[in-house]
Amino acid sequence: MATRSQPKVIIFTTPTCSFCNAAKRYFREKRIKFTDVDVSRDQRAARDMQRRTGQTGVPVILINNRPIVGFDKPKINRLLGIN
Repeated sequence: MATRSQPKVIIFTTPTCSFCNAAKRYFREKRIKFTDVDVSRDQRAARDMQRRTGQTGVPVILINNRPIVGFDKPKINRLLGIN
């Protein structure tokens, strides 16, 4: 049985964002590894997020560099290949 490597997941967040926290909790429940980037502390990351997506709001989730704006569970599941 071949094991598939997990897609690269980056989530741009702020500490006070409830949808960000819900998304991170969801990834932990599904055992999906992710990189959490706090755009309130990292202005360069905030500019990078805005350049990639045109968004200034969080969360922005990148799955293999494909952006998802907001905690869009159906789209997240589709890009991760989970139910």
